[in-house]
Amino acid sequence: MIKPLFTNHKNFAFLYFSVLLIDIIVKVGLPEFPYRFMSKPWLMILLMVYFFYSKVGHNKKRHGWVYLALLSFLIGDITIIIHENVNFFLISILFFSIGKLFFCAKFSHKKDFEISKLIPFTLAIFVYIILIVAFLFVDVHAFMIPALIAFFLTLLMLQFAFLRKGVYNTTSFNSVFIGVLLFTISESIMAIKTFKFPLPFEDVIIMLLYGMSVYFLVFGIINEKEGEQKEAELFSDDTDI
Repeated sequence: MIKPLFTNHKNFAFLYFSVLLIDIIVKVGLPEFPYRFMSKPWLMILLMVYFFYSKVGHNKKRHGWVYLALLSFLIGDITIIIHENVNFFLISILFFSIGKLFFCAKFSHKKDFEISKLIPFTLAIFVYIILIVAFLFVDVHAFMIPALIAFFLTLLMLQFAFLRKGVYNTTSFNSVFIGVLLFTISESIMAIKTFKFPLPFEDVIIMLLYGMSVYFLVFGIINEKEGEQKEAELFSDDTDI
């Protein structure tokens, strides 16, 4: 009964976004304790089960990066609920950063790429970092270093997602790249909300973009088609999960 729900993409999408909607309603309408601790963890748990049943290929190591990334995000999700506490806020940044590194490991590949195509994208990322840091500089105070590391890793993840172009099929590339873009926007709005000033419907927008972003990341990874066999050969020492 459970497996068909997680192997049918449409059925899982309906389940996942229903849970996301419930979490958003809980976020804006109920006390964070204990209700948010009951609603938010289910997003990453569902994605881990979805990936377990729907993943393709035979590369144990690269599948492991996805589980570790989602587990790190799960811990980050739980600790950021009580972000008013500085220690928990820093712990959440730490685990989200670790999760980004695991996603970068998953997105990496050994196929050559053209530097000329990467330079404009890298410049765009650099300009974005300068703008967001300049905008928030006065307000982040002691959080400057953690914030810079978090933004850097997000944009590193964006760059690795961009480098998948031409290596994997279009559906996979587009889904992963859109996922990282949505994550970047969500994190930027979260930073503005936390360090600068409140925004209209900020909680709804942040959670909606974040929930969509991680869904698209996992969906894109599951739908990797082209190049999967070649990568399995490169890591032939790995076995099935």
